[in-house]
Amino acid sequence: MISTRHPVTLDLVLLLTLSILWGASYTLIRVGVATIPPITFIAARTLIAGALLLLWMRLHRVPLPRETKVWRSFFVQALLNSVMPFTLIAWAERSVEAGLATILNSASPVLAFLGAWLITRHEPVTRRQLFGVALGLGGTCLVVGVSALRGLGRQLVPQLAIVAATVCYAAAAIYGRRFKGLAPAAPAAGSLLIGALLLVPLSLCVEQPWTLRPSSASLMALLALAIFSTALALVIYFRLVQTLGSVGTTAQAYLRVPIGVAISMVFLRESLSASAWLGMACVVAGVAAMTLPSR
Repeated sequence: MISTRHPVTLDLVLLLTLSILWGASYTLIRVGVATIPPITFIAARTLIAGALLLLWMRLHRVPLPRETKVWRSFFVQALLNSVMPFTLIAWAERSVEAGLATILNSASPVLAFLGAWLITRHEPVTRRQLFGVALGLGGTCLVVGVSALRGLGRQLVPQLAIVAATVCYAAAAIYGRRFKGLAPAAPAAGSLLIGALLLVPLSLCVEQPWTLRPSSASLMALLALAIFSTALALVIYFRLVQTLGSVGTTAQAYLRVPIGVAISMVFLRESLSASAWLGMACVVAGVAAMTLPSR
């Protein structure tokens, strides 16, 4: 008799793959913005990833909504989930190392939970979750405080930009609850395409990309980021939400931190201070305490 149980091993492999793809994105951004300005870099990222997701939806016959009200919501989601956070992180990583950006940005589940608890109040809060929030916020402060004090004028503002991007991701997670009736790929593709419509003209006016001479490494990083760490990663994410559920899928939030830091250390030869390691441990433990099921 053939078992109908879903292959859990495949889900775990996909979960690890998703963590690697999103963990690697910070290193790819760091390489990309070395010779491509941040607005142009993110405009190209959203355009390529949005077009690929749209193609994926067409192949799988997943329709895009046509209601004006829904597209207005996509516009807000684009601002919160791609235009502002993508650009802030890309700008910040011109001076902030990829490993630190990975740690700082990993606190988004903590901030999303905190915002949902304070604003929507739709779920009871346990002591373990509050402990996880405290650990995550404390770890973020450790990373920002120690690194920023070494070069107050140079490092503090970019690191705060990454924290602001983390707040945007948290707000996007809360705002994204209104898309429950849609296919999960629809708000992702719609918001990315709107993000491209906003960023491409801005890039043409501000950075004049036709005058750039990007390196081959930056171009390869851009393509890898758009194709694998954005479009493919979102397709995997949508599948895991259906099979592992939202709680199981959030495991990538604390898997991607050590993976992202390790990738930046191997390929960019970065290093972390002792306090940054402690901050990373606090953030990972905090997110795990909030998202792991009680049983």
